[in-house]
Amino acid sequence: MKTRITALPKLFIGIDIHKRSWKIHCSTDLFSGKSFTMPPDPEKLREYVQKHFPGHQVSTAYEAGCCGYSAHHSFESFGWKSLVVNPADIQRKGKERYTKTDRIDAQLISRELKDGRLVSIIVPDKKRGELRSLFRRRNELVKDLRRIKSVIKMQLLYYGVKVPPEFDNDHWSHQFRQWVDTQEFLYGTARECLASKMRSFRFIDKELRDVSSHLRAYCRKHFKKDYYLLKSIPGIGGIVAVGIIAELGDLRRFSNLKHLSGYVGLAPVIHQSGANSKSPGMNPRCHRLMRSYFVEAAWQAIRTDPVMQAYYRQHLGKDVKKIIVKVAHKLLSRTLAVIKTETPYEIGVVA
Repeated sequence: MKTRITALPKLFIGIDIHKRSWKIHCSTDLFSGKSFTMPPDPEKLREYVQKHFPGHQVSTAYEAGCCGYSAHHSFESFGWKSLVVNPADIQRKGKERYTKTDRIDAQLISRELKDGRLVSIIVPDKKRGELRSLFRRRNELVKDLRRIKSVIKMQLLYYGVKVPPEFDNDHWSHQFRQWVDTQEFLYGTARECLASKMRSFRFIDKELRDVSSHLRAYCRKHFKKDYYLLKSIPGIGGIVAVGIIAELGDLRRFSNLKHLSGYVGLAPVIHQSGANSKSPGMNPRCHRLMRSYFVEAAWQAIRTDPVMQAYYRQHLGKDVKKIIVKVAHKLLSRTLAVIKTETPYEIGVVA
């Protein structure tokens, strides 16, 4: 009697990725396999699989991290199934929680992959991934600009230079910059120190403006429909629209508002046991950057949209932070509805 193969043998590869080396653990649907170290090169892993596991259906998984998605794209080009997983989603049992090595991490990933308990994060395509990198560069520049402003104000305070009341705010007008440039000190070293900081400020400010302009122009050209749909919503300007496109991707992939609000982090944590129920706050597992953007956009929305303003007034008397989160959640609902229906928002229409 001849034995016939009724299904392809399966290979499960768990990878602990680092800059200089990869720790690999290979297991099949029949055997636990083995661990080894190899150079960080997808082609070398492909050669190893073709030599030792020919004819296998290959699945790979590794943790999301600083090495990005280049390995994932390479694995998919080989025809393999590839997952990039959140490290928090990898289950550790018993003593595994207290022992951590690269080999153990690779074994755990392979085991969870084999048991079907891993769920991949949404991996952006190269086009959207590169847009995301530029958007995050802008946020780095925002932090740098905020820091250099604080440094300049600190020096003025240190030398007892009082800022005129008309300039004492977060907006640095050209008149204020000229006023800083004209400050005189007893010795030239202090003057040169302040001038150096102002040169840094002007450089970062110009970089921020240039990057912001490039982001808006790119989205107007390559994501025109979604960009203008998002901008039709009061409170969502060009940069927030770019952030939604870059960080959240195509909102049509979210099945409902609960799914989207959980991803962004505008869904509360709920603990319930019997008759006792409490909400300790917002979900810590979230997209922190976009959550902050939606909260900022909510403040703008209540100034420009009467419907949002009326919704805000309904909750007056409560904690202001909780109210603005409610408004941000409503704004998120509008955002999803506008993209899914592909209909621009009309101010004054209840949604």
